[in-house]
Amino acid sequence: MNRTQISMEFLFRASPTMLYKFLTAPTCLIRWFCDKVDNNGDEYTFIWGNSEEVAFLVDDIEDERIRYKWENTDDPDEYLEFKMSKSSITNETILEINDYCDSDDVHTQKQLWHSQIEELRRAVGG
Repeated sequence: MNRTQISMEFLFRASPTMLYKFLTAPTCLIRWFCDKVDNNGDEYTFIWGNSEEVAFLVDDIEDERIRYKWENTDDPDEYLEFKMSKSSITNETILEINDYCDSDDVHTQKQLWHSQIEELRRAVGG
């Protein structure tokens, strides 16, 4: 199956500092991203129900960018990335997500991200 990179942007009234915390801190990740997360240094074990995935934090620029690489991916170039920047026009925070999925799952994956982002929006208050 061919893998496809997907990119999405979302606007938040929350600051990059607040979003950064919700993208890296286990106590915040469980509020919107997963059921449970164990963190040991740069290794994160994400748990959803009975499913478990291990990712490594490979790029971390506070309040700007977070990049995780999944342990069990077939393509070593795949990653999950969150980028944060401020809009000079609206002063809102732009959250860009870059992820990968099977080419026939793009629509489903984007729907999942929209749902997850709504959870994140509720968790950060905006």
